[in-house]
Amino acid sequence: MSARGLLLSLVLLLAVAPAHAVQPDEVLADPALEARARAISEGLRCLVCQNQSIDDSDAPLAKDLRLIVRERLKAGDSDQDIAEFVVARYGEFVLLKPRLTPQTLLLWFATPAVLTGALLLIWLAYRRREAGAERVAPLNASEKRRLKRLLDEP
Repeated sequence: MSARGLLLSLVLLLAVAPAHAVQPDEVLADPALEARARAISEGLRCLVCQNQSIDDSDAPLAKDLRLIVRERLKAGDSDQDIAEFVVARYGEFVLLKPRLTPQTLLLWFATPAVLTGALLLIWLAYRRREAGAERVAPLNASEKRRLKRLLDEP
């Protein structure tokens, strides 16, 4: 592989690597607390971007949420306490992975239910098609002679 190809591969690898928006001034001095902050942040949705975690978002609100998470960690809160605090403040939507509650049952089970229903419909249609094919009566002698004449004609 040429040097140019290797360089291009490296640039492409860096381009698809996950980008974390955490700024150096946000990083906690304690590596264990910082790892916990990252883990919590990866589970919280950016309310501006809505398709990114606050760990990946550059939005000012995401930065504020990252700072809240880190402040609460420094205060000694558990991961669960921090998640509860953020949910109480911003609602369940802030969680990237919603909890299994009566309100979220549809979110959790709609896709498997629709998939199961579709597979059942496909199976029933296949069985109906097979049953219809079996009901076709075989040709009688006169029909066989007529078919042979038709096939033999030029």
